[in-house]
Amino acid sequence: MEKQKVVLVPEITLNSGHKMPAIGLGTVAHPMPQPDHLTSILVDAIAAGYRHFDTAAMYGSEEAVGKAVAAASRSGLIKNRDEIFVTSKLCIRDTERDLVLPALKKTLRKLGLDYVDLYLVHWPIRIKQSANPYNVIGGEEMLHFDMKQVWEAMEECSNLGLAKSIGVSNFSSSKLSKLLDFAIIPPAVNQVEMNVAWQQERMLEFCKEKKIHVCGWSPLGANGALWGTLAVMDSPILRQIAAARNKTVAQVALRWIYEQGASPIVKSFSKERMKQNLEIFEWELTDEEKCKIRTIPQAKGLTGEMFVFPEGQYKSLEQLWDGEI
Repeated sequence: MEKQKVVLVPEITLNSGHKMPAIGLGTVAHPMPQPDHLTSILVDAIAAGYRHFDTAAMYGSEEAVGKAVAAASRSGLIKNRDEIFVTSKLCIRDTERDLVLPALKKTLRKLGLDYVDLYLVHWPIRIKQSANPYNVIGGEEMLHFDMKQVWEAMEECSNLGLAKSIGVSNFSSSKLSKLLDFAIIPPAVNQVEMNVAWQQERMLEFCKEKKIHVCGWSPLGANGALWGTLAVMDSPILRQIAAARNKTVAQVALRWIYEQGASPIVKSFSKERMKQNLEIFEWELTDEEKCKIRTIPQAKGLTGEMFVFPEGQYKSLEQLWDGEI
């Protein structure tokens, strides 16, 4: 039986000094596979060459990620845990100073790991402990998100060695700017929605200037999610480029993100597509192709409207995104 070729993924160096693989595999889906099946999928991903796995307390996939890392180590796919970069995220129920460290320790128990490589504040949001993060039913379930206090607790996680790097997710550049005013340890990453149909030019420019790396979730438009869009995978421009270059539409979309200096967090549980999505590093888009991609109409997919209430901290989408929508 022919041995599967392992794609070698380039690494980028974060402002923390730690290296991160330039593409990550997301581990959330609706509905989620059974835990053992998900673990098997993730082991297949490691065999293909993925070395960065993106999970979160809210996803319910932390245990599967940890088991996949352990299984890959036992089988010799990897020499040790240090070869895998694990990102997890703080649940919006736990975005309060005294809850951050216990939340990370719970995540580490589920992962079966001593540390995460990257720990992110999932949203600049705080909800009651009794609330469902996926179904906030009213403004009375929203609490005040104190960015300074939460970040101080994140810095403690870093100082304790429980998170090699720390960062944020779904922060506007305005919120990032406020965070940088008081942060002792600057965020290494801002993970945001990014794809050819939501190109994040302002965010990329701001983060480049501040040496914050951008990771892009929904790089293919999250087709299949309730809020997903076909604007990426059905884009006539991407289809034309893909046909001309003998690439898949997904490969063109992911390569474009990589060429912007960002790292895509791609989600596919199909063995063949997982392999294809890694094959984006040994070719380049032409200037003409990139110019065509810039003409794709722009629209945000996940607006965050589920966190906007008249009596909440954010009374409008404008407030949540500080006008960056």
